[in-house]
Amino acid sequence: MYKNTICLWYDGDAEDAARFYAVTFPDSRVGAVLRAPGDYPAGKEGDVLTVEFTVLGIPCLGLNGGSTFKHSEAFSFQVATEDQAETDRLWQAIVGNGGQASACGWCKDKWGLSWQITPRVLTEALADPDRAAAKRVFDAMMEMVKIDIAGIEAARRRL
Repeated sequence: MYKNTICLWYDGDAEDAARFYAVTFPDSRVGAVLRAPGDYPAGKEGDVLTVEFTVLGIPCLGLNGGSTFKHSEAFSFQVATEDQAETDRLWQAIVGNGGQASACGWCKDKWGLSWQITPRVLTEALADPDRAAAKRVFDAMMEMVKIDIAGIEAARRRL
């Protein structure tokens, strides 16, 4: 048990989400699944209450709390990718599995959890000491849905 764990609220499908994350992201796995020992107002004996899982090395707990609360962009996982192939693979895994594309590298999985698929090249380019280059990169990023590394690099070089 970790001293600090991110608790994510799901509407009955925490185990499905955890299993998806475990097969999609490196350094991810599903741990203990806690099932209800008896019937309760919102469920039955044997229903999954919580799921311990790790996403990219970050300990999480999926809580099947019901429909009261929804995920929002106020919380997201930011995933630093090494190249366009990794960016494309993760983006497609999330969006292509019932998720939704947003803007500037953001997307949501089918459970409503937000993800930022962020190539390291983008982060480095936004921190370029040449502020004009950083501004061009920022402007290019603002026009993108999924981040296109070639477009970021071209914007950085442009005079």
